[in-house]
Amino acid sequence: MRRFLILFLYSLLLTGCSGLGALKEAASGIGEYFGSSDNVDPPAELEDFEPAVKMTVLWDASVGKGYAKQYVNLVPAVTEDKVFAADRKGKVQARSRLNGDKLWSVDIELPVSAGPVAGESKLILGTSNAEVVALSDGDGSILWKTNVSSEILALPRVEGDTVVVRSSDGRITALDEKTGATRWYHDRTIPALSIRSRGSPTIADDLVLDGYGSGKLITLSLSDGKPEWEATVALPHGRSEIERLVDMDSDPIVKGDTIYVTGYQGGVAAVSLRDGEVQWRRTELSSYAGMAAARRTLFVTDASSDVWQLDIRSGADLWKQDELHQRRLTTPVLVKDYVVVGDLEGYLHLLSQEDGSLVGRVRVDKNPIEAAPVVFDDVIYVYTSGGTVAAVAVEGSSGRSPDDRLRLE
Repeated sequence: MRRFLILFLYSLLLTGCSGLGALKEAASGIGEYFGSSDNVDPPAELEDFEPAVKMTVLWDASVGKGYAKQYVNLVPAVTEDKVFAADRKGKVQARSRLNGDKLWSVDIELPVSAGPVAGESKLILGTSNAEVVALSDGDGSILWKTNVSSEILALPRVEGDTVVVRSSDGRITALDEKTGATRWYHDRTIPALSIRSRGSPTIADDLVLDGYGSGKLITLSLSDGKPEWEATVALPHGRSEIERLVDMDSDPIVKGDTIYVTGYQGGVAAVSLRDGEVQWRRTELSSYAGMAAARRTLFVTDASSDVWQLDIRSGADLWKQDELHQRRLTTPVLVKDYVVVGDLEGYLHLLSQEDGSLVGRVRVDKNPIEAAPVVFDDVIYVYTSGGTVAAVAVEGSSGRSPDDRLRLE
């Protein structure tokens, strides 16, 4: 968290927030939001309990230096037969999805800051040097490399033959998936005070959806980058700089013809995909981690790491789970009839979708889990900030029998 504050304050200096008073105020406010201020409750202690659902680590392995104590957005990429992960120093590995055996490992010698993301027979990564890199998923060889306008923290998005990348200066760039050539770009204004966010654009119905500062949501045509519509989802309010800071910085979620968005002090809202009309809004509930959507409900990890279930039609809360208060939970992810979240001490927690009760727990690593877990074929894949990639089975999951835990080199 301290690293996040340093990076945040550095970004304030770069974006023109003037005066030591504003910096002090911003540091205090952002610290309270992310659970690091002395005035905020400490992380909840985990109590022993008898799990109703067994969680078993099928295999785990180390991938280099992990995040190397940096604020980056490194995630596992999972395909039918492989799991990919990259560390901050540029080591990229492919492992068998079923047993964790190492298939290949390369060192691209670049400061990887986002990814990898699986495309068509390739992996897409972003770097702190404003580079987008495509690797062969068969052997890790570099297929192409291109530059964008600034560092990349948002995960690249791949749709058909197009790669969409948002760089930290707010520019959205579309690249040819086969060659890396630029197809179009869209510049947007970043507010003077903004969040250094891991949130990423979403692609739906040939539209690129992205939330940004001042509480806005924008849609661009995937084919040419022309704006389709822009909506104000949340309005800044308050007298101080930090009170007025609003950033829709979590990944938008699309279900049917509705977009669900949240962000720093931005509330939670449902927005029409067709024209940007706000259908409902919960102003008092915000999240920098993000949401997951089931058929009739949303699951939200709020700013205090309490997990909520909301009615997808109205936003009304159905239950709230606060036993993991301030444990810096990840975005919630759905697996079978459960919700899974990772925390600051390397634990995965399993919650009942029905009532939010804790039903399972397993520790993957002693380092924080910052990236949202990935679920494939009812198996949970996770990558910790310390560089551990692991596969976790939930009782009754398909896949390899969870008899033994494998520690792989």
